[in-house]
Amino acid sequence: MMRGRRLVGVVAVTMAVLLIGAACNKKEGGGGSSGTPTSPSPTKAALTTLKSGVLTVGSCLDYKPFEYTEGGQLTGFDVDVIDAIAQKLGLTVEWKKANFDTIFTALAAGQFDAVAAASTITDERKQVVDFSDPYYNARQALTVNTDKTPDVTSTDDLKSGDVVGVQKGTTGKSWAEDNLASKGIQIKTYTNAPDAFTDLEAGNITGVINDEPSSQSEVEGRQGLAVVEGIDTGEHYGFAVAKDHPDITAAMNQALKDIIADGTYKTIFAKYFPGVQVPPEYGG
Repeated sequence: MMRGRRLVGVVAVTMAVLLIGAACNKKEGGGGSSGTPTSPSPTKAALTTLKSGVLTVGSCLDYKPFEYTEGGQLTGFDVDVIDAIAQKLGLTVEWKKANFDTIFTALAAGQFDAVAAASTITDERKQVVDFSDPYYNARQALTVNTDKTPDVTSTDDLKSGDVVGVQKGTTGKSWAEDNLASKGIQIKTYTNAPDAFTDLEAGNITGVINDEPSSQSEVEGRQGLAVVEGIDTGEHYGFAVAKDHPDITAAMNQALKDIIADGTYKTIFAKYFPGVQVPPEYGG
């Protein structure tokens, strides 16, 4: 998902150990911190973050159920997991809205400390940034307008001349280009995923290829839209960190292990994916 500005100096921050549970802080607008309370990490961390005591996180902030605004408050699975990780590290969180198509180059250029944007770990992206350990297993999905094209129930039903919407810079776009474009299916790109679903709702395109959880959230309340096929691509989400900050990557990995071990991750997962079994590697 943006641009680039090189920071002149990076402030070294040494966090003291907290001996009692950290309380939640509410977000205001697009920044701040909120989430599930967790106990601080028992180890000290010396992290080079952009702001003292703050983890600055880039995200597109409009990708339900991972990051979105509801009732004026920033919420979502990624938001709560990052908040829990930050609490373990004794940090608050500041969110920065970014374009997903360029978010990794912006991270590498020093605009954020990390990226949390339902980002699949790929070899191509790892050329630009580092990733945390995986924190979510994901699939792609095909969504169609059943009022307009009731006979399209899978990608096999798409034909030459059909138009499929994808978000720029995503693995959904790559999958569609690799698997559909050769069949004469047109690939239409969007900066923001919700815009593709709006076009589908209006009957302007035939389908949308997008991450399955986000697609399930997008079809709620949209006339005629339905997720008709899950596409297993073996994807895993990770939090991205600039290559010159291995300390942040290591600290986030340890904090992620901690919130899995103490059940915080499982609680957050159940909140955003009710009825779905938590994978064993994440405490299920």
